[in-house]
Amino acid sequence: MIRCEEIIYGGKQMEKKEEIPLQEILERLPHRYPFLLIDKILEIDVENKYIKAQKNVSFNEPYFQGHFPNYPIMPGVLILEAMAQTGAIYLSYAYPEYKDKLFVLAGLDKVRFRNPVYPGDILIIEGKEFKKKGNVIKCSGVAKVNDKIVAEAEMFAAVLK
Repeated sequence: MIRCEEIIYGGKQMEKKEEIPLQEILERLPHRYPFLLIDKILEIDVENKYIKAQKNVSFNEPYFQGHFPNYPIMPGVLILEAMAQTGAIYLSYAYPEYKDKLFVLAGLDKVRFRNPVYPGDILIIEGKEFKKKGNVIKCSGVAKVNDKIVAEAEMFAAVLK
């Protein structure tokens, strides 16, 4: 597995680091608060088509104000969005020809929610099995808390020109 510190970007090796921090994520995704739903990239392996990201779920998130206020759980659609954003980060490394393009979620298949996500949880998101066909890319995603699967899906992204 290629660790983040071994990624070559723009023809030169990136600065050595254990993970890709938020600042670099902001350079690769157009999302901003409150819609940026990943905090850092823990691992990325372009050769083996794999990425692992982290989202720290805080009680201060705006959606907890109205999403079951007496029993706050993270909305499933936001877990899926965090999975899609993780995949978009992978695509920005794996397909340099799309560096200045926008990836949009084009479809979801086989979506399953297994367990709730609560404030204070650390959501670990994994994307794998990236396959490109034309301007559509498919991948499998899974989100976990404490090694328990909370959500999984097949996702499709389209590249906008």
